[in-house]
Amino acid sequence: MNKLFAGLAITAAILSNSSARAQPDKPTIILVHGAFADASSWNGVIGILEKDGYPVVAAANPLRGVRTDSKYISDILSGIKSPVVLVGHSYGGSVISEAANGHADVKGLVYVAAFAPDVGETAAGLAGKFPGSTLAPTLAPPVTLSGGGIDLYIRRDKFHDQFAADVSEADARLMAATQRPITEAALNEPETAPAWKTIPAWFVYGDKDKNIPPEASAFMAARAHSRETVVIKGASHVVMVSNPGRVARLIEKAAAAE
Repeated sequence: MNKLFAGLAITAAILSNSSARAQPDKPTIILVHGAFADASSWNGVIGILEKDGYPVVAAANPLRGVRTDSKYISDILSGIKSPVVLVGHSYGGSVISEAANGHADVKGLVYVAAFAPDVGETAAGLAGKFPGSTLAPTLAPPVTLSGGGIDLYIRRDKFHDQFAADVSEADARLMAATQRPITEAALNEPETAPAWKTIPAWFVYGDKDKNIPPEASAFMAARAHSRETVVIKGASHVVMVSNPGRVARLIEKAAAAE
């Protein structure tokens, strides 16, 4: 048994040293998915970032509440001993805005079709601040949780058009089947300490987003004094799935910025 543990320790050390050699100066990229998605929504982006030498962690966002979820992401950040670029999609933007606080190693925030709330604002409130969101009518009957509250899903027959209109029908079917629900409370929980006020931010979104109106995304980017804002023509809410190259390039710009 002792030999087994010794062997595992040696293997871990070798892998760790190999990784350190392969990624000498690159910040770690932490990807935080949003509602009605999961960590696999970053797969295309991850492939590009890793090919370019970036360490990547695609976190499993619990989607239970802004404070709960941001604490979880904050705990992940505490275990990373390198500079970090924190990336959020959709509701994940609310989460990274809180999670980055207290972490001096977070050098940039990238909002991918994401909310960047100010103090007291909610994801639901920002989605309704400007006309254009058609999410509400596409939601399935809520799931009542035994501990209180409800979970929200997008109806499978509405998912492609509402959430991912610029991906293939086959891919949208898979995404609809594997979507992660979010609590209604999470979408209505106010932000308390938005990190974009002190940490540089970058924004990318599609002009055909039906969850977050493009006008709302433009408003949030301007308010956060975005270092660079990329608007992708024809892109849906899942711009990281349909346009992974452009999203990855913006993340890499944030990673290289001084």
